[in-house]
This record gives sequence, C-alpha cells and structure tokens, in this order.
Amino acid sequence: MSPDPAKVAECRAWLDRAWADRDSAAILLGAARPRPDTALFHCQQAVEKAWKAFLFWHDVPFRRTHDLRELGAACVAVDGSLRLLAEQAEDLTQFAWLFRYPGEPEEPPLQEAEEALALGRAVYAAVLARLPAEVQP
Repeated sequence: MSPDPAKVAECRAWLDRAWADRDSAAILLGAARPRPDTALFHCQQAVEKAWKAFLFWHDVPFRRTHDLRELGAACVAVDGSLRLLAEQAEDLTQFAWLFRYPGEPEEPPLQEAEEALALGRAVYAAVLARLPAEVQP
C-alpha cells in the first residue's frame, strides 16, 4: 500500500527545509566574508528539521522546540542506531539563540561552524537513509 500523499508531502517539506538550512550554512561559510555565527544557527535548524521529519514520518508527536536533546532522544526511541549522532547534535541546541543579537558573545571560530556543518550533513544523511524513497527530496 502506498503511503498517504499528504504525509509524503509534509515529510518532504521538513526535509526540504532542513536541506535549505544546511545549504545556507555552507554558503555562509564559503562566502568572501564567512559568517560562522549565522552558519551555526542554520546548522542547528537543519538538524532540528531533519529530526522532525523523521519523527513526523514515524507518527511520533513533537512539540515546538529547538531542543535537539529532546528531539534526538525521541528519534533514538524509534531507531537506536541514531544514538551517537543524536548525542553529538545535542550541543548544537544553543545555536538556536546564541549569536542571534548584538551584544552576544564573540563570534565563534570558523572551525566550530565547519564541524557543525559536517554534523548537520551527517544527521541529514542518516535521516534520509532511514526514510522511504517516496519522501526523499
């Protein structure tokens, strides 16, 4: 039996937005004047949306949150093989708000943002690998 087209479309929309955030982070890091602070925000968002796509597909409700520990734990409850990535991604939670406004801490090092982007890519790939082809963007 084919999956519900509305469910496929919404899951794909979550994945599409995760990809857009991941891509935005890469663009910001490759710019003539890199912006690691804003790239870190997009890395956090990419992971958040990838986790939400995975949970949505598996009919696991989630609240409106940026907490990657909470979302990652819910994903691990569905698929234990995501544990290591979920644990690694927890530290990205702070970037949902850190560096977003003037007067915040100093700009983070470029290497930190590059590592976050690599993690965001790994989470996205892991989620895609665990979802059916119908939802793949």
